[in-house]
Amino acid sequence: QVQLVESGGGLVQAGGSLRLSCAASETIFSFNAMAWHRQAPGKQRELVALITSGGKTNYADSVKGRFTISGDNAKNTVYLQMNSLKPEDTAVYYCSSCQYPTCYWGQGTQVTVSS
Repeated sequence: QVQLVESGGGLVQAGGSLRLSCAASETIFSFNAMAWHRQAPGKQRELVALITSGGKTNYADSVKGRFTISGDNAKNTVYLQMNSLKPEDTAVYYCSSCQYPTCYWGQGTQVTVSS
């Protein structure tokens, strides 16, 4: 069973930055892809950013140019650098890893952006 532990969430003012971390219990090379999702109150969970084992990335249109996903294989950790944060970025952010067809999820970390 893969374990994922997110950290780095918190309260930040609009325009600020946060970096989320997702530490995996095994080498991230073993995953087909890792991703960050978010879920705001009353809304469905949505994909924010994804990185494949080959290093390709994909972003939701709402975060392009502001968020960056990256991986550190030596630390078995995937990061989400979030800049120019907006109040609408407020949500619980979840890390996921997939060894298709199975995907694993972390417990989530709260990000709150105040206006």
